[in-house]
Amino acid sequence: MSDRTLSVAAAPRRRTVTRSAGEKARSEAMSLSAINRRRRRTDIVSQVLLTVFVLLFMVPLIWMVSTSLKPGAEVFASPPSLLGSEIRWQNYADVWSYVPFGTYMLNGAIVSVLGTLLVVVTSVLSAYAFSRLRFRGRDGIFFVFLGTLMVPQEVVVIPMFLFMTQLGWIDSYQALIVPWAFTAFGSFLLRQAMLSVPMELEEAGKLDGASHLRILLGIIVPVVKPTIAVLVVFTFINYWNSFLWPLIAINDPSYATVPLGLNSFLGQGGKQWQLIMAASTISMIPTAGLAILLQRYLVKGIALSSGLGGK
Repeated sequence: MSDRTLSVAAAPRRRTVTRSAGEKARSEAMSLSAINRRRRRTDIVSQVLLTVFVLLFMVPLIWMVSTSLKPGAEVFASPPSLLGSEIRWQNYADVWSYVPFGTYMLNGAIVSVLGTLLVVVTSVLSAYAFSRLRFRGRDGIFFVFLGTLMVPQEVVVIPMFLFMTQLGWIDSYQALIVPWAFTAFGSFLLRQAMLSVPMELEEAGKLDGASHLRILLGIIVPVVKPTIAVLVVFTFINYWNSFLWPLIAINDPSYATVPLGLNSFLGQGGKQWQLIMAASTISMIPTAGLAILLQRYLVKGIALSSGLGGK
């Protein structure tokens, strides 16, 4: 058989192979296009749902700010309106003179800052012990410690009050700070983050003669810094917004924090709702500012502590 005959016979097969390859490419392109369309639709639906949820969560905040700028007589006006007949910035000035709100803010700042620092220190130390040290009964002790998360605050406030009374700490800053400075939540959060730190880094430090403290401060802490930022935000907000325990432990108004100060607006000359809303708006500034300041660490820190960023 001549070469020309073989070439003629092979031509249909080449056309068939070329046609099959082209059809396969078109099919893959169509599938990819369909996947992209579905992905775009999913993204659009997700964005719409997120926008709706954000608006729902923003409504109380918007209404609080709106009420803080209304005259007192228009707070419960019917029909309700977002804006009153005038914008009363004077409400924000009246907050500071109606009650000693500056004292409440200062007390809240002292308690929240010192309490947060103490929680971070104790949580870092306990998390390092539970994640990097080896000792008998470590895991059992950790799970018992973790079990305290299931005990509600209401169960321990009376024993804690009696204990604070015996120590003579009632009506003091230490009564507001110390009882909640040793939390299982902080230890658990940082332990999970420390477990994601490669052991090779710690072993390299040991080869250089580093002590446990140097390894902790020089190697572990810089890696888990985002998770520490998460703990700082959560702890600061918890101290700042705490109401039940300060209500029990504090009788002297000079030690009252912001939530107790807001409660005092209800007892003088009736309920001044416009002032309560103005004071609430002011009280949100420290926590919102802290969250905004540390926001770039928050997502990374949560991922690291949940195990998504490592072990």
